[in-house]
Amino acid sequence: MAAKLSQPMKWVVLAAITGLSVFGILTIGPTHEVVAQDRSPIVDVRTSDPEMNAAIARARGTLPTFWTSYESAKPAETGHALKVRFSTRKGGEHIWIGEVKKLPNGTYSGLFANEPRDMPGKHARDKVSFNDADISDWMFMRNGKIVGGETIKPTLKSLPKADADALRARMEQP
Repeated sequence: MAAKLSQPMKWVVLAAITGLSVFGILTIGPTHEVVAQDRSPIVDVRTSDPEMNAAIARARGTLPTFWTSYESAKPAETGHALKVRFSTRKGGEHIWIGEVKKLPNGTYSGLFANEPRDMPGKHARDKVSFNDADISDWMFMRNGKIVGGETIKPTLKSLPKADADALRARMEQP
């Protein structure tokens, strides 16, 4: 029997499904290509990719926008999620995390919003802990639009034009 999801988690899952179907999971790897696996494209980006590194820097630089909304969300702001880098045998995998919680010891916890690809034994909705330094992006929904999601933007060029345009139309500036 499927577990009931809270409304914020439904938004995170919706955002994750949108991400999986359109731009996939960002994984750090040796190539820059879209690979379809289990109907979920994965975008492999070199660790040294300047455009992606700039997107991560922009996202980290605007984290206060995320935390402000997270702590005092307006009714139209839901589905707060962080993209977090996890070390793997191939280097690293960036995965969206939903139901984010700040822990008293200064770390964070949440649930995998996507199915990890290079983390054996880990699955979507598994609980995970992480540190501030591991955060590579953030997003939330405002009036049905994606706010944040800086690492999505460099992946748009690898999508068919219609898909990229549709995703751009769903994005909003904070």
